[in-house]
Amino acid sequence: MGLVVQKFGGTSVATAARLQQAARVVAKTLEGGNRVVVVLSAMGDATDRMISLAREVCGNPGRREMDMLLSSGEQVSVALMAMALKDLGFEARSYLGSQIRILTDSVHSKAHIREVETSRLAAYLASGGVPVVAGFQGVDAEGEITTFGRGGSDTTAVALAAALGADECQILTDVDGVYTTDPRVVPEARRLDRITFEEMIELASQGSRVLQIRAVKFAGKYNVPLRVLHMSGQGHGTLITYEEPAVEAPVVSGIAFSQDEAEITVTGVPDRPGAAASILRPVSDARIQVDMIVMNSPRDGCVDLSFSVGRDDFAEAIALAGRVAASLGAGEVRGNDTVAKISIVGVGMRSHAGIATRLFETLAVEGIHVRMVSTSEIKISVLVPESEMESAVRALHRVFLVDRPDTP
Repeated sequence: MGLVVQKFGGTSVATAARLQQAARVVAKTLEGGNRVVVVLSAMGDATDRMISLAREVCGNPGRREMDMLLSSGEQVSVALMAMALKDLGFEARSYLGSQIRILTDSVHSKAHIREVETSRLAAYLASGGVPVVAGFQGVDAEGEITTFGRGGSDTTAVALAAALGADECQILTDVDGVYTTDPRVVPEARRLDRITFEEMIELASQGSRVLQIRAVKFAGKYNVPLRVLHMSGQGHGTLITYEEPAVEAPVVSGIAFSQDEAEITVTGVPDRPGAAASILRPVSDARIQVDMIVMNSPRDGCVDLSFSVGRDDFAEAIALAGRVAASLGAGEVRGNDTVAKISIVGVGMRSHAGIATRLFETLAVEGIHVRMVSTSEIKISVLVPESEMESAVRALHRVFLVDRPDTP
C-alpha cells in the first residue's frame, strides 16, 4: 500500500461540483489500494477577493491580520472536502496548519517551514482515515498563524510528503503537466513526460506558474517524486525527479517568462567597495528578492547600478534604494515596471556551446532589445520590454524547441 499526497489548487475546488469531482479523484486513488493525504488551496478566487476586501477596509493592511484573513480560505475548502469524502463512504477529517503543527518562522505572509509534526496525521492514516489539510498556512512558536505566500499550498503538500515519507506527491491542477512553454502564448507547446528537479526549479524561479519554486526545492532536497496532473486525475502528467532519461537530454527543455518584473537603476553610485552592497542590503533585509544585477564600467569615479525585482515589490524597493542613494550622494534613482523576463532552461545546455549566441541572434532578428542578462549552467534569462515578450517567446520556442537542433 503506497502513500500519496494529493494537492488540489483553487481552480480544482472552485465550485461545489469541482470539489466533488476532486473527491472522486481521491476516492479512485484510495480504491487503488493507496493511503492518501489531501492538501487544498482556497476555493477559486477566494484569496483575491479577500485581498480586495482588505484593501477596501484599509489602504495598508498589516501582514499579521492579512495572514489571519487569508488563512480562512483553506478552512472552508478542507471542511467541504472532508464532507464530500464522507458522502462517498470514506472516513475523512479536516485539519488546519495549526492543528497538525506545521511550525514556521514568524515572518508573516512569507513564512518558512521549520518542522512538521506528523504524529497526529500518522495516527489518523493508520486508523484508515483520510486527512484533509489546509495548504498555505502554518503556526509559529508563539501560536501565531502564518502563511507561505502565493502558491504556498504546493509547499505544504511537499513538506507533508517529505515528513511522512510519501511515495509520490501529486499536484492536481487545471493543466495536464509541465509544458515546454505556456500553450496560451505558443499553441505548439508540448507536454513533457518528465523533467529534472534542477530544470523545474529554474523554470519555476523564472516565471513558470505550474509549481511554486519553494515546493520544487523542498521536493528536490528530500527527493520526493513530484507529479503534475490534470485535476480530473486522467493521464500520467509530468514526473519531476532526479532521474534523467537514458537518451541525451535536449539542449533546451522549456521556456519560462514572467510579466511581474520591474527594473531599478541608481545612477552615479560612488565607485568604492561596499557601495552596491549598501544599496541592496535594505532591499534584501525587506525579503525582496533581487534577480538580475548589472553594473557598468566606472566613469568619473562613479558607476550605474541596475537590478530587477518583482513588480509587487517595486514601490518598496525603489523607496529603499532611494534613501540609501541619497545618503551616498548618488545621482538619480529611476524605475521601470513595464518589463518582462524570459528564460530558456535545459540540462543539455551544459554540453553545448553557442546557446547564448543563438538566443541573441534570434531576438535581434525580431528587433527585440535586451535590457539585462543573467545566466547559470542550465539557464539564460533576459529582461525585455513587456510589449515584446510574447513575440520573443514564440521566436525562441520555434528556434530551440520546434526545430530542436542538437548542436548550435
